[in-house]
Amino acid sequence: MKAYSVTDVGQKRRENQDYVFASEQPIGNLPNLFVVADGMGGHNAGDFASRCAVSVMVESVKKDMSFNPIKIIRHAIETANEQVGIQAELDPGKSGMGTTLVAVTVVGYYAYIANVGDSRLYVSDSHGLIQITRDHSWIAELVRRGELSKEEAMDHPGKNIITRAVGTAPEVNIDFFDVELEEGNKILMCSDGLSNMVRDDVMQEILQASENIEESAEKMVQQANENGGKDNISVIIIEPFTDEVKKC
Repeated sequence: MKAYSVTDVGQKRRENQDYVFASEQPIGNLPNLFVVADGMGGHNAGDFASRCAVSVMVESVKKDMSFNPIKIIRHAIETANEQVGIQAELDPGKSGMGTTLVAVTVVGYYAYIANVGDSRLYVSDSHGLIQITRDHSWIAELVRRGELSKEEAMDHPGKNIITRAVGTAPEVNIDFFDVELEEGNKILMCSDGLSNMVRDDVMQEILQASENIEESAEKMVQQANENGGKDNISVIIIEPFTDEVKKC
């Protein structure tokens, strides 16, 4: 396995409210763990929410005695949700803060994925880029209902209105996915600072044309900034099977 992560403030924001975590090594009973979080809130609150959520999540994973990856991740996100909510109550300046969160662990040939909000996970192969997660946003719901095209959604003024977040309510509703991976697959995780600024087909072109995942990630950030860089940009790219024996 090989992974590369990068986060960038973008062209318009003064602070980076995204937070990424990437470990190719075991974290607790998980063989690896990758997380992208995109915070929201007033001055510094979004930055705190994303950092707090990911830090609490990682500590929860380290202590969890379960061997079921979905149970481990679920408990970690629920714990993060509780702690971000507590911190918001303790500090009036952080009231209403929250964060999106997308997480994955790769176990053998399967990726176990969780998401809350509109940060995304894709799987890429030579044929295309497939979005695995479903955005929890007002605009995404309009697209799913056929009331708005994907092209119209890219430029819609309400595209940043999310319908789920970590830390904004006592209970958090998490989507889970499991995907069987194949040789040659790459996993792309990102905040909406990338997906709102760079089309999926352009991301796929970059993945296929670049010599390595480091180059791919840096080019994606560069492209998002060239297209306006209206938000913070975070990218994690994972090659699950760089050194493994071929699957029979």
